[in-house]
Amino acid sequence: MNEKKRILSGIQPSGDLTLGSYMGAIKNWVALQDDYDCLYCIVDMHAITVRQDPPTLRRRTLEQLSQYIACGLDPKKNILFIQSHVHQHAELSWVLGCFTQFGELSRMTQFKDKSKKHADNITAGLFTYPVLMAADILLYQADLVPVGQDQKQHVELCRDIANRFNGLYSDTFTLPEPFIPKMGTRIMSLGDPMSKMSKSDPDGCVFLMDKPEDIMRKFKRAVTDCEAAVRYDKDAKPGISNLLSIYCTATGKTFEEAEAEFEGQGYGVFKPAVGEAVVELLRPIREQAAELMRDKAYLEGIYKEGAERASYLAEKTLRKVYKKVGFVAR
Repeated sequence: MNEKKRILSGIQPSGDLTLGSYMGAIKNWVALQDDYDCLYCIVDMHAITVRQDPPTLRRRTLEQLSQYIACGLDPKKNILFIQSHVHQHAELSWVLGCFTQFGELSRMTQFKDKSKKHADNITAGLFTYPVLMAADILLYQADLVPVGQDQKQHVELCRDIANRFNGLYSDTFTLPEPFIPKMGTRIMSLGDPMSKMSKSDPDGCVFLMDKPEDIMRKFKRAVTDCEAAVRYDKDAKPGISNLLSIYCTATGKTFEEAEAEFEGQGYGVFKPAVGEAVVELLRPIREQAAELMRDKAYLEGIYKEGAERASYLAEKTLRKVYKKVGFVAR
């Protein structure tokens, strides 16, 4: 019997989880948990490449764990853990940094973008972020890494680093593949349908824990066009196409079914209908996540057990790496 392929992914607790995070990533993670060996982490070490308020970061980390579970990630089927609780991430990151070229890191698109946004705080951590991401992946010998297009470059660098190390010291790391699920939905901003839905744009972004009235308000204000026809055309009608993507993902309907449903009805009917579909989709998630946050002991049990299981796997890789580079055994 073939072993299941291993998947690793994570999201930063640098802001509240969004509808885009759910539809584009977490919903797909849930669909993968029976067929793959999955590790999902809360990457708090990555989050501090940008200044964070410490109490807020702690709160968001726990909230994100509660929302992972509320979205359907079963702690018995997946290893759910907090990145900073597994010390091997930082240790492997240092070793891999010694096998990564300065030029490779300076070409990273995300570094260039974030440097512009945070020009007053361009840190070494922001520069070496992709090395830590490579450590995250390679520690667990992950076969697949679910990523969006914006992170694909980092997986390619991870493969380059792994190839370089394997070439010098014989096979040590599994070469990961970027995994873009067929059912993945790229959700765009409600205020600017040409940009991805982002935590940094609260008005164009729906958060998993938003109240129903706030969700409805955001959808009623969503940018559309002057044509008043509900049909999918990504180039000519980006706003409506984004709303159709959201509606179909929330309801399970096809674009053809949704277009037929709203034919001749205009945006005054369509936009509130999308809002209602999202409200009902997120209602059980919001309620369960809030309930889990009231049981800190349960959450602590989940993240401690997750860290133990992750650390066991990570240590096997780290020991092998340390031996190959010539470190004396502990």
